[in-house]
Amino acid sequence: MAVRVSPPDANRPILNDDGSMEQSFRTWTSLVTQREMIIGTGNPEGVIDAIQGAVYMNDAGAAGAILYVKRDQSIAGETKQGWVLV
Repeated sequence: MAVRVSPPDANRPILNDDGSMEQSFRTWTSLVTQREMIIGTGNPEGVIDAIQGAVYMNDAGAAGAILYVKRDQSIAGETKQGWVLV
């Protein structure tokens, strides 16, 4: 299932009267934050917990071992697994 991250409606306020974030804006910022690139050292498999579609960059990787994508949401219920080197 594809997840589309659409910005909130520009014709609606993003804050409530009390200064808290409006629900649709809160949802959008949460989705955008989850889609930020994760940067770390080493292979993320079994180490980094992330949502399906996340991108990870190994900052110490050699050519051909730098960029990973979280292909599977989980493997046997383990959400730190499912990373694929791209």
